Amino acid sequence: MAEKSRKPAATVQSFLAALDHPLKQEVVALRKVLLKADPKITEEVKWNAPSFKTSEHFATMHLRAKNSLQLILHLGARSKRTVPRDAIADPHMLLKWLGPDRASIGITGREDLVQKSGPLVAIVREWIKHV
Repeated sequence: MAEKSRKPAATVQSFLAALDHPLKQEVVALRKVLLKADPKITEEVKWNAPSFKTSEHFATMHLRAKNSLQLILHLGARSKRTVPRDAIADPHMLLKWLGPDRASIGITGREDLVQKSGPLVAIVREWIKHV
């Protein structure tokens, strides 16, 4: 019996090269911010978007809207853990809690990303402690 050939998984770089999105520059910049937040962070395309992980996936970009993008923070696909809201310092109120194990941060454009980058890095560093 012949083995089925599997299509190789797209790299984030090839995914971004083919991406048609009005905020593509912001997507690329957000990727750089996330990768610099901690040396343990790696990336892959998961759920048809750039996704970031340490031991588990913890963040995935949501690119369906054309006028904004979201970074969804989560604890992996099969996690039963939760993140207490007071466990993540959010003095700039960037987090929109979507449940006990996930939250989102919205980005509306270049200037918005520039303003949120520092606080976003701090949030990501705290978030990955719970993964």
